Amino acid sequence: MAKERRKAVLELLQRPANARCADCGAPDPDWASYTLGVFICLSCSGIHRNIPQVSKVKSVRLDTWEDAQVEFMTSRGNHVARATFESKVPPFYYRPSASDCQLLREQWIRAKYERQEFTHPERQEPYSAGYREGFLWKRGRDNGQFLSRKFVLTEREGALKYFNRSDAKEPKAIMKIEHLNATFQPAKIGHPHGLQVTYLKDNSTRNIFVYHEDGKEMVDWFNALRAARFHYLQVAFPGASDADLVPKLSRNYLQEGYMEKTGPKQTEGFRKRWFTMDDRRLMYFKDPLVRMGRGPRAPAAWTRPLGSPARLGGADQHLLGELKMTGRAGKEGPGLGAARGSEQRSARSPSQDAFARGEVFIGSRESGYTVLDGLPPSTQGHHWPHGITIVTPERRFLLACETESEQRAWMEAFRKVVDRPMLPQEYAVEAHFKHKP
Repeated sequence: MAKERRKAVLELLQRPANARCADCGAPDPDWASYTLGVFICLSCSGIHRNIPQVSKVKSVRLDTWEDAQVEFMTSRGNHVARATFESKVPPFYYRPSASDCQLLREQWIRAKYERQEFTHPERQEPYSAGYREGFLWKRGRDNGQFLSRKFVLTEREGALKYFNRSDAKEPKAIMKIEHLNATFQPAKIGHPHGLQVTYLKDNSTRNIFVYHEDGKEMVDWFNALRAARFHYLQVAFPGASDADLVPKLSRNYLQEGYMEKTGPKQTEGFRKRWFTMDDRRLMYFKDPLVRMGRGPRAPAAWTRPLGSPARLGGADQHLLGELKMTGRAGKEGPGLGAARGSEQRSARSPSQDAFARGEVFIGSRESGYTVLDGLPPSTQGHHWPHGITIVTPERRFLLACETESEQRAWMEAFRKVVDRPMLPQEYAVEAHFKHKP
């Protein structure tokens, strides 16, 4: 009888709706929540184990199944559960994939089954009200310390602001929603809830790095930013559908990692720099980010290579790059000086710059952009053997990777951008920077 019951559960996996994890979409799930009636992957089953009052899990292949459990799984399955627990998911709410960080997947699962936010819309207020304020740990630019800062998100003003003091009348920085992007970077920031917020100021990229000890709080901030972006884009593009707008709300980087670069004369020595590919914008920094001192470090359970984030297409055209290499500009002020007690978190070494040291706009093949495998034969001064040449209408950029696999990953990222036709807005940005003094 036990074998027959297990066989019956295995046959349920053949239904198309059960062929992928109910929570992250990973293929071939081999675990199940027999109290919720969903089939899930091994990774998500670990999250379900943390909410035993809601979900109890079994291995489809290894555990013993009872008749009542088999009958319940037969009557439910991923399709029925999705119609129940995801019936009122806001279009802007981020649905994580298997390659997303642990925090996003955990809070998605808790929101669905534990808090039932998508069957009771009134529970979505923390990220759908159009206004949010609170305190986040923000990394200071000059000394690497994480300091408690007050943040205010207001859709009415179309901005995210932060203040150096809770009683400050004027914000330290104002980030316009139209230029803003947010992506979780736990391994880079050194905390499982680490969020990198990127925005444009004077057509140059700015970065801030924040986290909150409460995972729900951090994901609520993330989705509140996506909600603000969604409502801004609805006004900016009134004829666009939700399906058109959602991919523009936030995006992960196409590729990140170290490469060597040389200067514009191509006679200088190559220097190792940290590169980030953000849609058509290639930026470089001296270092990726902080190595934590007394502050939190990233446990191995939730770190993964920085070059392997989930990808979101359709980047917002307000977040476009620059054609020329631009000098480093701007500087964050000294803040509050020596912070007191728990208002300060420490770090030891320099971090990724708040401002990119250089940026390159990469257009399409039709506009004279291309990427070549290797470097010109006369090139000297590079230590790493696997070269890449980026050709723009104005000049060539010479880069080198340490390994062949890294070179292939960068070449794939560059070619995806170059092979994609440019939109009218991108031509305008290209022209602006081509004639920039």
